[in-house]
Amino acid sequence: MKGKGKSVINLVQFEANIKKGDLKNLYVFCGSDENLIKESIEKISKGLVGEDFKEFNFIRLDGRKVDNDIIINACETMPFMGQRKVVEVFRANFLDDTKSLDDEKTIDFNKLLKYTQNLPPYTTLIMYYIFKSDRDKPSSKVKKLEKNGVLVKVDKVKGNNLYFKVKEVFERKGNKIDKPELSFFCSLVEGNMDIINNEVEKLCCYCEGRNITKEDILLLMSQKSENDIFNLVDYISQKNIKKSIDVLNELIYKGQEVTSILYMIQRQFRLLLSVRVSSEKGESIEKISRKFRLHPYVAEKMIGQSKKFTLEKLKRNLELALEVEGNIKSLTTNSRIQLEFFIINSMI
Repeated sequence: MKGKGKSVINLVQFEANIKKGDLKNLYVFCGSDENLIKESIEKISKGLVGEDFKEFNFIRLDGRKVDNDIIINACETMPFMGQRKVVEVFRANFLDDTKSLDDEKTIDFNKLLKYTQNLPPYTTLIMYYIFKSDRDKPSSKVKKLEKNGVLVKVDKVKGNNLYFKVKEVFERKGNKIDKPELSFFCSLVEGNMDIINNEVEKLCCYCEGRNITKEDILLLMSQKSENDIFNLVDYISQKNIKKSIDVLNELIYKGQEVTSILYMIQRQFRLLLSVRVSSEKGESIEKISRKFRLHPYVAEKMIGQSKKFTLEKLKRNLELALEVEGNIKSLTTNSRIQLEFFIINSMI
C-alpha cells in the first residue's frame, strides 16, 4: 500500500491504478478543477471504505482550519468496524508555496512531511489544494510529499477523455444525447467539470427528458454572450477592427472557447440574413419575432443591424464563417488567429 518515490501522474494514470486496485497510503492532488479532484477522492473512498461505514471511516477536514495535531489524531484513530479509513484534508492551502502567515502558524510543514513517511497501514491520507490559474505548477512542498506517496496533477480534461467524462454526466442526469450532439457540446466547452456540470444541468432542465439537439445547445450556451456577439457584429458592420478584437479578447477572457464564439457569430449572421429577407418581404416586427422566436425588442434590433450590411455581404460573411470553421477542424492552425482572420476579412 505504501507509495514511495513515485513521479507526478495525471488523472488517466490515476484512474488506471484505481481500476487495478493499486491504492496507496498518501495522495496529494493539485490542479484548477476542484470537481475532478473531488470525483477522484470519491473513487479512493469507494475502493477503501465502501458505503456501509463511510460515515465513520471517511474523515473530511478543512485545510484552512486544521493544525498538525488534528491531522495526526484523525490518521492515528483506528477504523470503526473495518480495516481501512480515509482522511481527506480539503483546500489544504498550506501546501501552496504562496501560503499566508495564518497557515504558517497552524501547520508545521516539516513535521507533517516527516509524519507522512510512516502513516498507519490502515490509513490513507489525501490532501489537495487548488491552483490559482492554469499556468500554476505543483509547489515545492507537494514535490517533497511526492517522495512519500502519490502526487496527482489534475489538468483540464481534453479530447476523448473529455468526451467520455461529459457522456457520464449526461447519463447520470438521465437525458439522451446522440454522438454528434455530444461531440458538438464538447467542442464548445472548456475541460472544467464545474462549468460542464452546470451547462449539462441547464440543458437537461430545458429539454425535460427529450433528446438534446444542436439547436438546444446553441440556444442555451449562447445566451450568456449573445449581447457581446451582437456588439462584435455591430463593430464588424462599422469596420472597426480594434473594437471587434477587443470584444473577442473579452469573450476569450471570460472563458468562451474559440469554436463557441465562431458558432455564435455564424448563428448571428444566419439570423440577420433570415430577418433581413423577411423584412424586405414586408413582414411586420410582430410576425418576425414570432417566426424566429425573438422578443419584439430583439427582433427590432436584429432588423436594424441587418440593414447595416447588404444582402450579399450577409451571405458572404456566413459563407466565410463556415469556411473558417472547416479550417479550424481540418488544419493544424491556431484557431484564434483563424477567428481574427475572419473578423478582418468580414469587413472587406
